[in-house]
Amino acid sequence: MRTAWMAIVAVVAVGSFASAKDIAVVSNKSNHMDAMTVAELVKVCRGQTGHWPDGKPVTVVIRDPGSPEMKLVLQKIYEVPKDDVVTLISTANHNRQNHPAIIVADSDDAVMKKVEGTAGAIGLVDVYGINGSVDVVHVGGKLPLEPGYLLHGN
Repeated sequence: MRTAWMAIVAVVAVGSFASAKDIAVVSNKSNHMDAMTVAELVKVCRGQTGHWPDGKPVTVVIRDPGSPEMKLVLQKIYEVPKDDVVTLISTANHNRQNHPAIIVADSDDAVMKKVEGTAGAIGLVDVYGINGSVDVVHVGGKLPLEPGYLLHGN
């Protein structure tokens, strides 16, 4: 009985660990961006920042707001339900007809490819989807997996 209980605890612990993901903020390499404050990230993700200091238009690439991968981002960055984020995306993109402010991608790989290929782009991806094609951005002085990181999944 004790062995069975320990096995159940181990499965639950592994399952909980697997669902606790850190979301990384990644940047197109030409942005030369290595850090953002939390307030800057929130403004960028909400489409409230149109251009970077060097003049490049800002593009944010995210997963579908209704996807399980975005639950943490909805809570920590947008702080509104997914339907409100969908409306926010539509409004932000309408205000910038020639260059979308927010692009929704269907996978972390698609986010990475879009960020890599778009000057001025940043993206939000599962930390395990990062590759060398982009730069990882410090948020509030922290990197993913560091204690106190804003987008740490619990």
